[in-house]
Amino acid sequence: MPELPRSSKYVSMPHAALDADERNRLVARLNEAYADGAVGSDAYHAHLDRLFSASTLGEVVPVVQDLPSVATHETPALVEVGTTPPGEVAPASAPRPMTTVLLAAAGGVALMVLVVLVLLILL
Repeated sequence: MPELPRSSKYVSMPHAALDADERNRLVARLNEAYADGAVGSDAYHAHLDRLFSASTLGEVVPVVQDLPSVATHETPALVEVGTTPPGEVAPASAPRPMTTVLLAAAGGVALMVLVVLVLLILL
C-alpha cells in the first residue's frame, strides 16, 4: 500500500468532514478499481464499509491508499497541438524580408525625431 504524500488532503486535513460528493467520487474510483481487478472482493467490501461509515477524510486514508492513482493535471495545450515529436526541436521560422526590417527601423527613427521635437517645444 503506497503512502499518501503530506500534500494529500486526506493526510493534511484528516479531521475535515467527508462530504457526500467526495464519498461518491471515492466509491466510483473503488468500483472502477474493483471492475479492473486492482482491488479484490474482500478488500472491496471492507473499503465500501469504511467509506460509508467514515465521517472525516482521515478515516478513508486506507481506502485511498489502496486505490490506483488519478492524474491530477491536464496535458499542456502546447504539447497536444505540437507537430514535432517529443524531444525534438521545431525547425526555425523563415527569415523576415528586408522590407519589414527597414520599415521597423524607419518607424523607430520617426518616433525618435518626434520625441526630440516634443522635448524641444516643452523646453
